[in-house]
Amino acid sequence: MDILGANPLARAFYTDLFANPDNQANLARFNFLDPASRRFYPDWDRFADMAVAILRREAGRDPHDKDLHDLVGELSTRSKEFRTRWGAHDVRRHGTGTKRFRHPAVGDLTLAYESLDLAAEPGLSMTIYTAEPGSPSEEGLRLLASLAATESAGQAPRLVPTHRSGPVADASETGPDL
Repeated sequence: MDILGANPLARAFYTDLFANPDNQANLARFNFLDPASRRFYPDWDRFADMAVAILRREAGRDPHDKDLHDLVGELSTRSKEFRTRWGAHDVRRHGTGTKRFRHPAVGDLTLAYESLDLAAEPGLSMTIYTAEPGSPSEEGLRLLASLAATESAGQAPRLVPTHRSGPVADASETGPDL
């Protein structure tokens, strides 16, 4: 569950994950050890169950993976929620579906996802998120992309209140949509 690569929009999307170096760009660490995950995942229990089931699947695929053993050990000692779920022995493939997120800058997002296994690299996958065209989530992703572009250009975006469960960037300060 390590994030090995991310485009600027993905880095902006997972801003809380990347902001805390203790997460080590690992979604399982973020989920169980970073309090920001409970804000980011409105369905935190669902994400926690999925994270453990994915780790269980990987443990079955490569039972001698030292990094995975170390991660499971760390999470088991530091998170009661992880220990309880790990003991359930659920296994899951992260395939397709819909997930809800609450981003600190753009509010609530409902995104479809598809995870693709990379045949050339067993154990690696790429997850793609998309928003329903014309939806508030698409608008939120466009705004987030604009924020990411502004940040990479060295300008600080200005946040203003929104009616969508949190602050949102003032589009007039961040430039045009994609």
